[in-house]
Amino acid sequence: MKIGVVFPQIEFPPDPIAVRDYAQAVEGLGFTHIHAYDHVLGANPERPGGWTGPYTFEQNFFEPFVLFSYLAGLTRQVEFATGILILPQRQTALVAKQAATLDVLSNGRFRLGVGIGWNEVEYIALGENFHNRGKRLEEQVELLRLLWTQPLVNFEGSWHKIPDAGLNPLPVQRPIPIWFGGTDDRALQRIARLGDGWMVNQRTIEQSRPKLEVVLRSLQAVGRDRSSFGIEPRLNMNLIGEDGWESFIHTWQELGATHMAVNTMGCGFDSIPAHVQALQNFSKTIGLKR
Repeated sequence: MKIGVVFPQIEFPPDPIAVRDYAQAVEGLGFTHIHAYDHVLGANPERPGGWTGPYTFEQNFFEPFVLFSYLAGLTRQVEFATGILILPQRQTALVAKQAATLDVLSNGRFRLGVGIGWNEVEYIALGENFHNRGKRLEEQVELLRLLWTQPLVNFEGSWHKIPDAGLNPLPVQRPIPIWFGGTDDRALQRIARLGDGWMVNQRTIEQSRPKLEVVLRSLQAVGRDRSSFGIEPRLNMNLIGEDGWESFIHTWQELGATHMAVNTMGCGFDSIPAHVQALQNFSKTIGLKR
């Protein structure tokens, strides 16, 4: 199992040196990858009609393609994953270009995690339709894979048209792995049909088990080999103490997880060194290989 970390976006200062030091510390501790969440805009909770989302304009969010491109030149082995990029609120060809460039700059150390998101305010601001985002996502994934594997693409779908054009440079990985987030049955079935893996965002194993069963049944229904499909749960340190780490990892290994991300947000840490110290303790306790 590959064990990585969740970049503590909302608890991170806008400090490029701190970002560098964090990523290099993570790599040095033996973690295999860094996840980053994606939000372009935060809403004002005092807006007309109110606001019930978990994030507002007051939380920091580094744009993941820019963040990872910066870190690609400051690290050697650690991989990068969007967890998740809200794909339907972005232009598909531009995402293909950004992802391909990042893959080249990191020498193939990138995984694209995608999902449909929940924040309609962002969709409005970015000029995309919030209400057909699931259907558009499927076409986007098809187009991304074409753009990453063919020098020239002729494509005409319901929402996209590319008249004999292509990316240059193409990515190192052809195609870049596309993983999905999602929790409802439609999303889970889509993941089984189209995804290279599932980024699990339920807070507990008990919440995840029935969702995992849907994914596994859906993989079987479409004739896919489970061994070719990745599963990545998230270990939230604010919910699971040190005495529960090994049990959590072991249980998910038995359930077929291939990756795991350790999340240090929500623990009350007041500095980036505190986040790093928690990861250092985890690495030592679990025995990660450097």
